[in-house]
Parts: sequence; structure tokens; C-alpha cells
Amino acid sequence: MCRHAAWLGPVRPVSSLVSEPEHGLLRQSYAPRMQRYGAVNADGFGIGWYDGAREEPVRYRRAIPIWADANLPALAEVARSACLMAAVRSATVGMPIEETATAPFADGRWLLSHNGRVRREAVREMASDPQSLCDSAWLASAVFARLRAGDPLGEALTSVVGRAGKEDPEARLNLLVTGGDRLAAVAWGDTLFTHLAEGVLVASEPLDDRPGWQAVPDRTLLLASPDGVLVTPID
Repeated sequence: MCRHAAWLGPVRPVSSLVSEPEHGLLRQSYAPRMQRYGAVNADGFGIGWYDGAREEPVRYRRAIPIWADANLPALAEVARSACLMAAVRSATVGMPIEETATAPFADGRWLLSHNGRVRREAVREMASDPQSLCDSAWLASAVFARLRAGDPLGEALTSVVGRAGKEDPEARLNLLVTGGDRLAAVAWGDTLFTHLAEGVLVASEPLDDRPGWQAVPDRTLLLASPDGVLVTPID
């Protein structure tokens, strides 16, 4: 299992997801409060953000524990954006521990993080040129293929998750996906929370103890844009 978080709203530093909150992803890497599978997330980490100087998002990924990277604290303070994504990884048994297996995965302007596990056979026919042999990369490849085919973001996610869940009933398919100007999330098989204050914050578990955190119901799709948030069940 893994932990991840994303932000869409006024410009913030990556540290607002990682180190500033009492229970940010740095702490969740070694002491998650709600993680059901695994006790630590020490098999890598990644951050992603958008900068006006580039069409594609910027990523920084390592296959080491997040607390072991001496360069990250300074980087996370200066990397700022209106759209952020970060993740810490607990690798599925048998999956490689390498940077290419670490979220966020990218395709063009899209960033994707997967919190869970899925049999690769469940998404094999949908995946196209996965970036790694790990299950999350195959799932990301399937979503990216639907987006390249022109599916709206919500439809791309629900079609892939619905089919993967049918092929692998034990799959856990929590997803975060963004293109920089909107944010989508799927709750499927594990916890997901959102907090609305000046923008939209979505995370595997609350990053702090502020009031206002709301659990996203299981098997639902969350779509967020500057116009608001919509949460709908996935059939």
C-alpha cells in the first residue's frame, strides 16, 4: 500500500503536502494513521508540480525512503504551484523498487498516483507501453491510453477502474489524476479524504487534525475544478 496527496488551488509549496502538516506524507511514510496494508512506506517517493515555463509537469522521484533524501526539504520549499501531487510508496510484494515504479507517473501533461494493488493481468489488455513492470505503472498506462484516445477524465478513470475491479475483485484502486487545471480521484478499496478551504486537498488520510476533513465514500469518483467539487458513485 502507499499514501498520496494532491492540491488544486492557490499557489502552495510542495512542503504543504510533505513536511509542513503534522501528519504530512513525511510522517505518513513511517507512521501512517489509517493504513490497512503495510506499516511503513519506505520503498520510494515522488513529487510532481506544474510550472508556467514548461508544458509538461516537473517530477522528482527516488527509490529510497523520503526521510533519507537530504535534498528534498529545500526542494519542497521552493517548488511551488497551483497544482501539486506527492506520494510515498510501499511496494506490492514482488514488484520492483525503482524510480520508474514510483508515483507520480506522467504522460504529457497528466500526472497519476495509485494507492493500492492490482493484478497486471486485470489491466493488460488496456495498458499500452507501461513505464515499469510494477502493477501501478500498468494501471497508469491503461488510464493514459484512455485519455490519449479522447475520453473525458472522469470516463477514463471509471472505465479502467470498473474493468480492473471486475477482473480482480480484490484490487485496491485509489487513484489521483491531474492535468494541472483539474483534479480527479477514485476511492476504491481504501481510505480517501478531502478538505475544501481556498482550494481542494485530497489525501489517503488527513494531513492534520483541522476540522473539515471529509471521507470520500468507497467506489466513488471525485472531480474537482476551480468551479467546485463533484462526487459520484461508480457503478
